Amino acid sequence: MAHIDLGVDETRFPGITGPMMFRPETAQPLNELAEVLLRKLPHPLTPGERELIAAYVSGLNECTFCCSSHSAFAAAQLPAGMALVDQVRANLDEAPVSPKLRALLRIAGAVQESGRKVTPDLVAAARDEGATDLEIHDTVLIAAAFCMYNRYVDGLATFAPAGPDSYAASAKRIVERGYGMP
Repeated sequence: MAHIDLGVDETRFPGITGPMMFRPETAQPLNELAEVLLRKLPHPLTPGERELIAAYVSGLNECTFCCSSHSAFAAAQLPAGMALVDQVRANLDEAPVSPKLRALLRIAGAVQESGRKVTPDLVAAARDEGATDLEIHDTVLIAAAFCMYNRYVDGLATFAPAGPDSYAASAKRIVERGYGMP
């Protein structure tokens, strides 16, 4: 049960959706930010790759709802699906991702610890693998935003459904319609 009465059935509106229903005036800019960061095209990173960054950071933050939902969203948009998401989350160094994406995920992991952990060496390594300034910028912003989203969800102790099947309908909705109020 959430720390506050969100005024909704948490099983119908789990995770971030409950707080967004509680305060729609803050939900709108949060959803708009997610839409721009994770789905807006054209972008050199695919929506699946950007969702993978969100899932990776959410996993590092141990945010069950955000990690599970964004893992499902990434898997729905990546050719290798959930197997790849699981490999990245389990062992980034061994996961079958491009060297550029691995370097960007390392930057995202540094942001998760502290923005000051992003070093010139991490940025240079990403650039050496072909990352553009836009990709580096958006990786940092996705990671920073998901630290906030994760703390929003967990700070209110929202409900997180168990099991990956619980997130399939949301993944379909996000892929088809994007971020918006449920």
